[in-house]
Amino acid sequence: MIEHLVLFRWKEGVSETTIEEVMRRLRALPQQIEGILELNCGRDFSGRSKGYTHALRVRFVNRQALENYGPHPAHQEVVQKLILPNTADILAFDFQVE
Repeated sequence: MIEHLVLFRWKEGVSETTIEEVMRRLRALPQQIEGILELNCGRDFSGRSKGYTHALRVRFVNRQALENYGPHPAHQEVVQKLILPNTADILAFDFQVE
């Protein structure tokens, strides 16, 4: 299995409504993209996130599923229309679960 982690730092002035729309659209991806075993996302509550306020965790069946996810039209629609225009920085990390 593959774990895909993404941290989001939003641009100044991005509304909570926009951020919630991003989270809602991300949560809908497992019903649209094959190979996703589990997807969770939410807001940091610890205050230790160095300015990143939201995170996404996706568990895939294998590397091929992760590779298919990136360019998938449902994922790209969220990325291009909502994530990229509203983020100041994104940090992604992928690893294999042993």
